[in-house]
Amino acid sequence: MQVLPVFLLFFLLAACNHQSPATVAPEAVTTDTEEITERQPLRLGAQRTEVYFPLLKGKKIALTVNQTSTVGDTHLVDTLLAAGFAIEKIFAPEHGFRGTADAGEKVANGRDAQTDLPLISLYGKRKKPLPADLAGIDLVVFDIQDVGARFYTYISTLTYLAEACAEQNIPLLVLDRPNPNGHYIDGPILQPEFSSFVGLHPVPVVHGMTVGEYARMVNGEGWLANGITCDLNVITCTGYDHDTRYELSIAPSPNLPNMRSIYLYPSLCFFEGTTVNIGRGTEKQFQVYGDPKYTDGSYTYTPVSRPGAKYPKHENEVCNGYNLSGINPAEIREKGKLELGYLLDFYTNYPDKESFFLKNNFFDKLAGTDALRKAIIAGKTEAEIRAEWQSGLEEYREMREKYVLY
Repeated sequence: MQVLPVFLLFFLLAACNHQSPATVAPEAVTTDTEEITERQPLRLGAQRTEVYFPLLKGKKIALTVNQTSTVGDTHLVDTLLAAGFAIEKIFAPEHGFRGTADAGEKVANGRDAQTDLPLISLYGKRKKPLPADLAGIDLVVFDIQDVGARFYTYISTLTYLAEACAEQNIPLLVLDRPNPNGHYIDGPILQPEFSSFVGLHPVPVVHGMTVGEYARMVNGEGWLANGITCDLNVITCTGYDHDTRYELSIAPSPNLPNMRSIYLYPSLCFFEGTTVNIGRGTEKQFQVYGDPKYTDGSYTYTPVSRPGAKYPKHENEVCNGYNLSGINPAEIREKGKLELGYLLDFYTNYPDKESFFLKNNFFDKLAGTDALRKAIIAGKTEAEIRAEWQSGLEEYREMREKYVLY
């Protein structure tokens, strides 16, 4: 039997495991988590059971998880129950434990139909566990896939969870996962007066951190209430750094169905604070954008009520705009920056500028400042707008270095 040279065998293994993001279908998300790196195979924090199982032994555990919280093909809840650990309850973030609720939809308390475990919602009026919710709990575990944008609310849930744990002297264990948008940092720094659940901290729109790193920063910078700190432990990923391309195997929320939408999300989400629909109510969420009043677009579509988007903006109205669903996801990723052109060009050509930005100031909450909206109205160029961000980004990068794990 002929023996292949080691370098050739390595090459063949890597080639067989690699999947191109260009093959991602609108309804599914492909996975690249078994790709071989030069150092070692990529393993998520949740997959490293040999490291964290000993920490769970004899503990009464609460989990903060959703549909992305898997160990291979098995949900973390099922993995831990099968191993005999004492799971007491589940805390559910935005979109719920099974990840099917609309953006902004209230998630109710109840019981999980499959495990009969009690579910406590951390989305709605109560975003932080009450002391009673944590009574009798020895350890809280957080394992949710993030996408690396400040206004994606899972990191806000993580913050409030860490705060509640610190107040009740309960350790928090974060099972880390790669950030698919972790290869760049961009956007304005949030100003304190614009803090909200879609942005709690003075970080840029694209923060370039995993959830484990973000937890370390929130803890280390004293951003929890009254400057308290949490007993935090992060189970890191192996075979990962911030330049690693990571393709999600499960959609992180109903309206981010594929890698294209995940890469476009930081740029297109600004439209959520305007009259423009960004594909909610279609099968091309965060891949198309348009408005009934717009006349310069090359694409038309009609948003309709559907699971994950029950009442989309401009429901049953024909929207004129643009279709980005033909762009290769790799091209978006390679740019490594927010694409402001979508927003600036649409505003410039929009016929009713008085109604472009929503009156509820949601755009400013997403931007973390009113400076971006004012710059757009004033007709500033992308270069001029970006120049205003640079000093803040330099300070953030310096602070971030204290907390990076990869």
